[in-house]
Amino acid sequence: MVNLSRLKQTFLNLLYLSSPSRQEGLVASYIKERLNALSIPYLEDNAGEKLGSTANNLIAWVEGKKEKPVLMLNAHMDTVQRPEEKVEVIEKNDVLKSKGKTILGADDKSGIAIIIELLEILKENNFSHWPLQPVFTICEEIGLLGAKNLDYSLLEAKWGLVLDGGEPAEIIHRAPTANRFRIEVIGKEAHAGVEPEKGINAIWVASKAISQLSWGRIDEETTCNVGLIKGGIATNIVPPKVILEGEVRSHKPEKLEAQTEKISTAFQNIIADISPQSGLARLNIDIKEDYPLMYVSEAHPLIKLLQKAGKQIGMEMHLKISGGGSDANIFNSINIPSVIIGTGMKNVHTCQEYISLYDMVKTVNILLQMIMME
Repeated sequence: MVNLSRLKQTFLNLLYLSSPSRQEGLVASYIKERLNALSIPYLEDNAGEKLGSTANNLIAWVEGKKEKPVLMLNAHMDTVQRPEEKVEVIEKNDVLKSKGKTILGADDKSGIAIIIELLEILKENNFSHWPLQPVFTICEEIGLLGAKNLDYSLLEAKWGLVLDGGEPAEIIHRAPTANRFRIEVIGKEAHAGVEPEKGINAIWVASKAISQLSWGRIDEETTCNVGLIKGGIATNIVPPKVILEGEVRSHKPEKLEAQTEKISTAFQNIIADISPQSGLARLNIDIKEDYPLMYVSEAHPLIKLLQKAGKQIGMEMHLKISGGGSDANIFNSINIPSVIIGTGMKNVHTCQEYISLYDMVKTVNILLQMIMME
């Protein structure tokens, strides 16, 4: 029932449209063209205006059985920033991959292509199915900003399926909550060769705090990372300032807060140790919640229906816990229970990204089976 050549062409059309975060306009226009061709109504919110994007979130509507809950199908339109070179796609045995100079963009254009193919199938066939609300978001890759700024008054969905994972047979029902931190260590500049004693090396101060902390996997539920360090002026100047940015994630909010506090305390203690000597070392710490916890019970009807749908087409659906955040974290926080299902994407955010068209077909079939269930 899936038109493989059409699915492939839709996916390729999307891949060749550049859409890093805040530049989703081309992809949004393409989606609107396809929705118009299918006579599917849609609305736009004003999230793009708030976020400085070339597109807004798109919310479409497909009529269905009145007695069934409205199901949201979500994919995000943006990709991580890629090198400026145009994407080149290599195909072998129905596997599409990047030529190796850029990302492919399967994250999350495979999800968009799958939703469009499903809508094409429903248009071609007189199937009785659940009412659907396809939602295409912007700025997911830079903090789930599109979902955070979505106009939820436009949504009627009771449950959601987020097409933004790996294996089609996986149901991601748990994902961590996260904090982002920005730490500014302020020292004092001086000539590094003539009078270094008059300076306070901000990079050295920061490194002392960093060395006292654990990083990476803290335990089975918690991770911690410093991802960016910026500082210094020149090799012959004692660096007066350094800025560190990072994150803490955990499946337990109390562990998140405890680990975040450890980081703050370590830096504060180092400054306290140094300041009596100079009185000049200072510290600015900014901690913000990045996204809330995602947890959907194994017993939730949405999960049971997905498992049943998979079984009916010969696929055993597995529950999975993720270490990453997605739009599903935001949807769950505003009481739209949502889980993530895979599209087949592999090695995302790298120049070795690839995907099998047959995995995409599996996901279309799972969705189709589920929305036609009585």
